[in-house]
Amino acid sequence: MLILGIDPGYAIVGFGLVESTGGKYRMAACGAINTPAGVRLPARLWQIATDLEALIGQFHPDVMAIEELFFNHNVTTGIGVAQARGVILMTAEKLGLPICEYNPSQVKQAVVGYGKAEKRQVMDMTRRLLNLNAVPKPDDAADAVAIALCHARSSTSLLKTLH
Repeated sequence: MLILGIDPGYAIVGFGLVESTGGKYRMAACGAINTPAGVRLPARLWQIATDLEALIGQFHPDVMAIEELFFNHNVTTGIGVAQARGVILMTAEKLGLPICEYNPSQVKQAVVGYGKAEKRQVMDMTRRLLNLNAVPKPDDAADAVAIALCHARSSTSLLKTLH
């Protein structure tokens, strides 16, 4: 299964493609969709949709795993991220790509085994699970890779079969 992990944003959308086969994981690609500062938000959202469509068309993932929106302190930034996240969800739906959503605690739990793990612990385990020499860059891409790993590890859970 090829999983497209997405760390949503409107300036930077991190993406990570992780292949999961029989409990083994391999990073296929990672990076970021960047939109230029100073450009109106509608144009940035259009670029996110266009670039995401191209990415999905290039790699043909089986599923998209995306982080749920978590508001910290800056509500203005949160609104822009929410709008970008909506465009990302709409694009995946338009292309028929199944969508799974995870909150930050679920990502930490799946990758590290502790829902309140620190960011550096998540990044180190991501590196180890994928047998990488270094943590993926930029940070948004590393977060997206962790989200994809979360789905890979969660989707094979035996607990899912018990429900």
